[in-house]
Amino acid sequence: MPNLECDRTVVFFDLETTGISASADRIVEITAIRIRPDGTRDVWTRRVNPGIPIPKSATEVHGITNEDVAGLPQFSYYARELLEFIGDADLGGFGVSRLDIPLIEAE
Repeated sequence: MPNLECDRTVVFFDLETTGISASADRIVEITAIRIRPDGTRDVWTRRVNPGIPIPKSATEVHGITNEDVAGLPQFSYYARELLEFIGDADLGGFGVSRLDIPLIEAE
């Protein structure tokens, strides 16, 4: 696979969630990968308590259970840290404008 060549830093991210509704569902895990123009990479992953039960159907997709997130902070605890990780980078990811970004905004 060829290397990605960019003039700017790009952060690709992906969410695991309780479902596919930006207005009703919540984040269970977020991973962001920052790729700089020189090719160096940083990975940021946080599992979070969504504050609502994780449906069995969602657990079947991502493997994260209610027990896995019990006692963990909610997303708001990590929001500033994520914002700092992203910095002034461009954003990328598969389908992020349809679900991931609206879910982050809802959080």
